[in-house]
Order: sequence, then C-alpha cells, then structure tokens
Amino acid sequence: MAKTIVVKQIGSPIRRPAKQRQTLIGLGLNKMQRTRELEDTPSVRGMIRKISHMVEIVEEKG
Repeated sequence: MAKTIVVKQIGSPIRRPAKQRQTLIGLGLNKMQRTRELEDTPSVRGMIRKISHMVEIVEEKG
C-alpha cells in the first residue's frame, strides 16, 4: 500500500507568481478549502514545499 497525504488549499493564488499558480494546478488544487489525496512522493513533497504558504498537509496515511 502506497503512502498518501491529504493536502488542503488555504491560500489564494491571486497576486501570486505564475509558477506558484501552475504548481497549485499541478497538485489538483484551484479553489479555496479544496482538498486532494496525493501519493507521497519526493516530487509532490517538493511542490508542496514551493507553495507551503498556500497549502497545508491535513493528514498522512499509510
């Protein structure tokens, strides 16, 4: 069973650099308070680290 993490968007992409908006979309987030369950991989962790001011990790599974 693969480890997963639940990520919630808590910040708005308005007035943010385009790279940060694209990273949010890459994670499957685009509206406030939306959550996604993602596979816990180094690439996903890196994306979360780039926009840590706009997302929070709600839960780690596995």
